[in-house]
Amino acid sequence: MKTCPYGVEPAAPSSSWLYLLERFDVGVVHIDRELRVVGMNDFARRSLPVQEKLPFGKIVTSFHPEAARAKLKFLLGQAECPVNNAPPMALMINIPDRVLLIKVSKIGDGQGALIGYTLVFYDITEVVAHKVEDGRARDAEGAERRRLRKIPTIKQNRVLLVDVPAVQFIRSEGHYTWVHTPQGSQFCNLNIGDLESRLDPQLFLRVHRSYIVNLSQVDEIVRDDGRMMLRMMGSTPVDIPVSRASAPHLMEQLGLGDAVPLAPRS
Repeated sequence: MKTCPYGVEPAAPSSSWLYLLERFDVGVVHIDRELRVVGMNDFARRSLPVQEKLPFGKIVTSFHPEAARAKLKFLLGQAECPVNNAPPMALMINIPDRVLLIKVSKIGDGQGALIGYTLVFYDITEVVAHKVEDGRARDAEGAERRRLRKIPTIKQNRVLLVDVPAVQFIRSEGHYTWVHTPQGSQFCNLNIGDLESRLDPQLFLRVHRSYIVNLSQVDEIVRDDGRMMLRMMGSTPVDIPVSRASAPHLMEQLGLGDAVPLAPRS
C-alpha cells in the first residue's frame, strides 16, 4: 500500500477518513454561554479526565490538563467569532497520552442569540500513535507511553496526517508548532513539548527551545561566529540553530564526539 507524507493515499478505502469516522465513537459535551458544562455523553465521560472531578456546572477547561486549557479557550473563542469557522484542534491528553480531534460549534436560540456551545471530539490515538515496545518507557504517572507515527496538522480547516519519517524539523510558535517537510510546512495544534515526548528520541532531537530536528535529514553541521547550526536537506537550505546546552548531546547522537571539527559557514 502506497503512503505519502500526509497519510495514507485515498486508494485504500479502509484507511479513508470516512471509513475511520464510521469506526470512531464520538464524544459530545454541551456547554452554556458561561462555558460551564451542562451535559456529556457516555463516551465523553469515559474518555475525558473527569473521574473524581465531576465537571457539571464547572468551567469546561477546569478538568483538562493545564497545558490544554489555553488551547480550549482559543478554540471556544474562535467558535464565538461570527466571521471565523473554528478549525479542528488536536489535543494530547494524558489519560494516558490520548490524541483527541476536537471541533466546537456555537448554539443559538430561535432568534440566533448565543445560548451555548457543543464540543465534539474523536479519539484518533490509534490512527496517529503506537505503543512503545520498550516496557520501561512510561510517563511520570507510570502509564505506558505512545509514540506518534503520524502528526495531525491543519490546512484550510482540513486535518492532514503527516508521516513522522517525512518530517525534517518542527518549529515552535507559542502553544503551537509548524511541521516542516520537503512539501512545505503545516500548522499543528500540539505544542513542541507534546511532540518531543512522543517522537523517537533516537531519530528526533530538540536542539533548541524552538526546534526539533530529524537527525536523518541533517545535511551539514556549520558554525558561524562560535554558534552551531544544522543545515537541513532539501533544494532550499534551511539552517536550524543549536543551543550551547544541546550541542554535546547532538554530537553524541550523531556519533561524532567532541573532537570532530565543524565546517565553517560557506
